[in-house]
Amino acid sequence: MAEISAAMVKELREQTGAGMMDCKKALNETNGDMEAAVEFLRKSGAAKAVKKESRIAAEGICAVASDGDNKAAVVEVNSETDFVAKNEVFQEFVASVAKQALNTSAADIDSFLAEKYIEDSSKTVKEALVDKIAVIGEKLSIRRFEKVEASNGCVVTYVHGGGRIGVLVEAEASNVNDAVKEALHNIALQIAALAPKYVQSADISEDYKNHEREIIKAQIEADPKMAGKPEKVISGAIEGRLNKELKEVCLLEQVYVKAEDGKQNVAAYLASVGKENGGDIKVKRFVRFETGEGLEKKNEDFAAEVAAQLA
Repeated sequence: MAEISAAMVKELREQTGAGMMDCKKALNETNGDMEAAVEFLRKSGAAKAVKKESRIAAEGICAVASDGDNKAAVVEVNSETDFVAKNEVFQEFVASVAKQALNTSAADIDSFLAEKYIEDSSKTVKEALVDKIAVIGEKLSIRRFEKVEASNGCVVTYVHGGGRIGVLVEAEASNVNDAVKEALHNIALQIAALAPKYVQSADISEDYKNHEREIIKAQIEADPKMAGKPEKVISGAIEGRLNKELKEVCLLEQVYVKAEDGKQNVAAYLASVGKENGGDIKVKRFVRFETGEGLEKKNEDFAAEVAAQLA
């Protein structure tokens, strides 16, 4: 039997993203044959894929794909560990999922997973995912996707932090040139950094505003400095705080992060760029995915895990 070196285990792990002990076992079972070891991992991993469903997959990356200036998609694909998220095999798979989303007709994730896989029509997207679980050796999950198409303007994309955040911005523009696209790219950076929830305050429902008013009112009533103040003063304070909050969650009302005077808001910035380029620029919608957003993450001590496995 061939001697299995640490370098061989390292090479197989880098190639597949599978766990260290799984790689060692695969090489032992295949007498050091690297290609056979990859196949062994795929087969053994496929059998274990169902068992991995209960695990938490809150790492991973977001990726975007586009077709010219008018169509783009963003996806989030999760893994259990940051190590796998940095693996080339995983990243290539996520890129193919983004390409799938760009061309999908699916309206939800279940329909998306049931589609024929764009890289291999003999498989569904779900089957391709199971194959990758087999190779990589930990739970993977295609969590969400979004496709945006512009009929009278353009769509810009932005990926931040190596895939930690993915952003799409759809805008109407009568004159789409490099300056307009650069301005929208700047807006995508703004969205990644400040995470607005709405395009503008007009998009916010009155129910949301009234709910926030109730919360602000309770905060004010609990403030000793506001005790005994006239109702008119309290009402003014409530509206003042609400308007300040809306400026923070509405894209067009946020202060533009690159504003030289520190005061110009996003709406004013886009108006100035539009004026310079012979037309209006109107942000219609945006999509912002952040990896692991809203998911429970587990704390891991990788060194301790390796020590435990070696023991």
